[in-house]
Amino acid sequence: MCNKRNSTTVYIQHQKRWVKLDSCIAPLILNLNQHNFKTLASCCGHNKYPMTIIVESNTNLELIQTIPIPRKKRFYVKDKKGFYYIPETKVGLIK
Repeated sequence: MCNKRNSTTVYIQHQKRWVKLDSCIAPLILNLNQHNFKTLASCCGHNKYPMTIIVESNTNLELIQTIPIPRKKRFYVKDKKGFYYIPETKVGLIK
């Protein structure tokens, strides 16, 4: 997990699209997609929030914490310091 806002753009082969990912978790996201997990959103947490990876499934569950996410897009919210996070993960905020 990084403590800065650095990202990289990678090509997801089976989804045939370019995506912007946090650099520190890009290899993990690419690996998940190569094993047929379609990732919808991800965030390393930047040492401020929990790492979050959301994958497409029948139940739309978040992969790491199994928190129900009731929507398929617009996952991110920007906090006052400019960090993006997924609101459902606020339960487990890192102090």
